Amino acid sequence: MHTPVLFTPLRVRNLELVNRVVIAPMCQYSAERGCMSDWHLIHLGQLALCGAALLTIEATAVRPEGRITYGDVGLWDEETESAMGRTVERIRRWSTMPIAVQLAHAGRKASTEAPWKGGHQLAPTDPNGWQTVAPSALPFAAGQTPPAALDGDGLRTVRDAFAAAARRAGRIGLDAVQIHAAHGYLLHQFLSPLANQRTDEYGGSLENRLRFPLEVFAAVREAFPDDRPVSVRVSASDWVEGGWDLEQTIALAGRLQELGCDAIHVSSGGLHPAQRIPVGPGYQVPLARAVKAAVRMPVVAVGLITGYEQAETIVATGDADLVALARTILYDPRWPWHAAAHLGAHVHAPNQYLRCEPARLRGLFETN
Repeated sequence: MHTPVLFTPLRVRNLELVNRVVIAPMCQYSAERGCMSDWHLIHLGQLALCGAALLTIEATAVRPEGRITYGDVGLWDEETESAMGRTVERIRRWSTMPIAVQLAHAGRKASTEAPWKGGHQLAPTDPNGWQTVAPSALPFAAGQTPPAALDGDGLRTVRDAFAAAARRAGRIGLDAVQIHAAHGYLLHQFLSPLANQRTDEYGGSLENRLRFPLEVFAAVREAFPDDRPVSVRVSASDWVEGGWDLEQTIALAGRLQELGCDAIHVSSGGLHPAQRIPVGPGYQVPLARAVKAAVRMPVVAVGLITGYEQAETIVATGDADLVALARTILYDPRWPWHAAAHLGAHVHAPNQYLRCEPARLRGLFETN
């Protein structure tokens, strides 16, 4: 029988992915002083049994002030490294799924309340808040506390923090690193002229606005083991007139490829409250398709990918090389099983779950 493209393997640097379904990073806002908690073991552990090709740990702050909320995971010191290491070790006792981490800094979108408590910005004087930093002293929304513009020392501190976190990820034994340059967080803020109004070598022209994100990538690539992949997540459009757009994204993708980027994950939005996003099934796939046409490295599509045929079509037609699931796989943690059953493919399942294979689908499950 023909194997659906969604369930064919893909090699990214030296990492062998068993299929084209990856689990996107999803913030849980449940860490304690940056340390992973039992919630992360439960959350990540169940996803590590779902048959996808790669599990990505949520946006992980490289500095305490880079957290979106006080409940964000971090990887900035020995304590946060040990907590993540323990979680990863316990998951790997029962799962062979490769694990990546997304390294992030929230910039001016930091210091906020948990989403289920309103998600509003917390002032620096709040017990759970702090002073934010950004390329320029421009708040995300009117009425918010303006961020402090990063000076030369601040830029070096952030760049070095990304590199240090990548080294920690390497020591933990994580299989890949993704750099978060999307959704309006710090590196995206440097890219977009709506957030970056600097007059030095890090602002103004496209070349200047690319400079700091590219420096961060180079530092992470040097710090993370050479045999393991480093990817980047980007927003391909601000969905605001005069903002970051697809043409600039393609320019960034080309530069990242030259520096040794192993994959690019194409999302959009998040930088400005005036954004007008045309949300609908697969609404970001055309952005991924345009980037893929311009680069050789694998491209990941994301955004309201829920259907099995929909996902298969995205990779089979060459719109993207992989699909990333977030809310879809939270709602249905066995989505890869169900997709394989629907498309006539095979998927890995733990030995402990083999008895649940439906009689009409004998051969669906593969085992170690």
